[in-house]
Amino acid sequence: MIKTQNLSKHFDGILAVDDLSFSVEPGEVLGFLGPNGAGKSTTMRMLAGFITPTAGSASICGHDVAQEPIAARTALGYLPEGAPHYGEMTVASFLNFVADLRGLGGAHRKSRLDYVIGRLQLDGVIAQTIDTLSKGFKRRVGLAQAIVHDPKVLILDEPTDGLDPLQKHEVRTLIGEIAKEKTIVISTHILEEVDAVCTRALIIARGRLVADDTPAALKARAPSGRLDDVFRAVAA
Repeated sequence: MIKTQNLSKHFDGILAVDDLSFSVEPGEVLGFLGPNGAGKSTTMRMLAGFITPTAGSASICGHDVAQEPIAARTALGYLPEGAPHYGEMTVASFLNFVADLRGLGGAHRKSRLDYVIGRLQLDGVIAQTIDTLSKGFKRRVGLAQAIVHDPKVLILDEPTDGLDPLQKHEVRTLIGEIAKEKTIVISTHILEEVDAVCTRALIIARGRLVADDTPAALKARAPSGRLDDVFRAVAA
């Protein structure tokens, strides 16, 4: 469903992602971990087609992101870090705009919009402009636009950032529900989130892969049995 092969990215002489190769199978929820500046967001942006690799390739559902960008993006839902929106738009107008871009129409369009609005509890803010929302509600709107077209693959960059504990639980529950039918990559710095929702964890440091295993197997590497101790050891 997702595959990278020798993926690399340079920015003005800085090597942000270094020869990164991995694949993600149907039904997997991959926790994508690494310290700040490790190359997580850069990798996700290359997978989503927002930036072009310096070398190597990436594909979504068998579609090369560079060679078949429309087909790759059609199969993908993407929540970027910070979830930028058109702040002057209302939640309703923004989600309708995204539905237009995704080519949704008729009864299917209505059912998908009703689903994301209800599932992410946006009914109470549907007429507000996005600029007036709390950070938590902005993240919910970001999640709504990522799943409105019911994509096969989801790439979520810090999906619970800014949410309170109850909201985090709701989002994690949603991810668990939709993971039965989708392939999901989650970038997060919250290690408990990996334990809660991920079937596999991949750790990168300085743009390179340093660990790839189930959360349970990674925790077993440390005498303490704690994922954060393993993270510090391999990412240092």
